[in-house]
Amino acid sequence: MDTSSIELPGSQIDSIVQEHGSLRIRFSRAYIVKSMTGSAELTRWWQSADLILEGAVAAAELPRGPLVCAGGDLDENLYTYRDMLPLPLESRGRIRCELSFRDTDARLVAKAERVRLALDAAPRYIEHVRPQKKEVAD
Repeated sequence: MDTSSIELPGSQIDSIVQEHGSLRIRFSRAYIVKSMTGSAELTRWWQSADLILEGAVAAAELPRGPLVCAGGDLDENLYTYRDMLPLPLESRGRIRCELSFRDTDARLVAKAERVRLALDAAPRYIEHVRPQKKEVAD
């Protein structure tokens, strides 16, 4: 099965805005990793996107962008996605998002009732990633 996910570490965030009960995290460059059925190789892409948390409550003041994500967790009901976001992503229930950022102690911690990821335009190809060959010890 082909799969795609956003790699949070390194993804670039323009802004984090809360309005009308929604929290919108604007990725100017979300890094996407795609796997292909029957292949150990991956491809990397980038695309702009919005991670939208509806019915959201932030635990503290929102960090100001631009930021580079250092990683984090998205708890979606029973699942925890660490340092990644699955594609597609749309869910209701108990949602918790915690992100950290490079070069700052600021963190984003929020709870929400719904989460969805809206991708913009077409993805742009970066590279083909081949698996590392394991070295054999003598």
